Amino acid sequence: MGLRDEILDQPAAVARLLEAQAGPVAEVGRRVRERAPGLVYIAARGSSDNAGLYAKYLWGTHNRLPVALATPSLFSVYQAPPALGGALVVGISQSGQSPDIVSVIEEGRRQGALTLAITNDPSSPLAGAAELVIDTMAGPELAVAATKTYTTQLTAIAMVSAALSGDVEQRAWLARAPALIAEALELEDRVAAASVRYRYMSQGVVLGRGYNYATAFEWALKLKELAYVAAEPYSSADFQHGPVALASRGFPVFAVVASGRMADNIRALLQRLVTEQGVELLAIANDAESLKLAHTQLPLAADLPEWLSPIPAIVPAQLLCYHLTRAKGFDTEGPRGLTKVTLTW
Repeated sequence: MGLRDEILDQPAAVARLLEAQAGPVAEVGRRVRERAPGLVYIAARGSSDNAGLYAKYLWGTHNRLPVALATPSLFSVYQAPPALGGALVVGISQSGQSPDIVSVIEEGRRQGALTLAITNDPSSPLAGAAELVIDTMAGPELAVAATKTYTTQLTAIAMVSAALSGDVEQRAWLARAPALIAEALELEDRVAAASVRYRYMSQGVVLGRGYNYATAFEWALKLKELAYVAAEPYSSADFQHGPVALASRGFPVFAVVASGRMADNIRALLQRLVTEQGVELLAIANDAESLKLAHTQLPLAADLPEWLSPIPAIVPAQLLCYHLTRAKGFDTEGPRGLTKVTLTW
């Protein structure tokens, strides 16, 4: 199974997760409510770290939990871990192999914290170190670039949120996630055509905010590792604190905009970038006014709630990176210098 096959497998992978892990996720919700942690501390690297950014927003807004992203080297190199006794310590990793992520979970458990592993390998060292495990059920992912393991991590995070909140509407929207991903996959022909327009780009920025701050980081990562584009992710707020000076006529700006509280803020910036600075804008959005500003428009479902949007929104971004890599003549299956499992300490 190659990269494109794994991108196309995402509706089925998410459906498997929703069905098979309902029980374990319910148990996670029960244990977390029972312990009432004062902090969630998430350890992850790469795409999994971007999934952690989504958890930071979702668990913060829907579940009122303070969430921090770990500095694993405090555990593995400096051996000076913070106090975690009252925390929920979460490790997110597709392989569950990286020693520095495992060390965070081991130390959290040693200190008496509740520990959770979200991984695609329930027999991995990470899963073995944690009290609670959610198997993301993505199945074998052979391509180096993570796609379905990322969307299933997002879905697992959203399932935990729903288990904690008990929100019936949230659960109903989650049940629609496979169909929403399938709908996003229908943009492939449009994405493939757009990739020709951008085949000479070597740099650019990716903008997102709120829940889709994670999407901006994951999209930029895929542009770097597959198409070798020096793409930098920013929130629309941070971009205005200096990096906006990069924006000039024809400069590539990729943006993800979901209808909701952040839409007006991002749209105002995009309006300025297009009309005053002449950037080349590609937008993944269900905000109609933001789409109108873009040279390349990749629409999402109009009724998609902002909190769920990162799950289908990343799919056209993955397809774009795949087709852009092919348009540039690079290998989609073997990005230079990368391996599927990266071990860090």
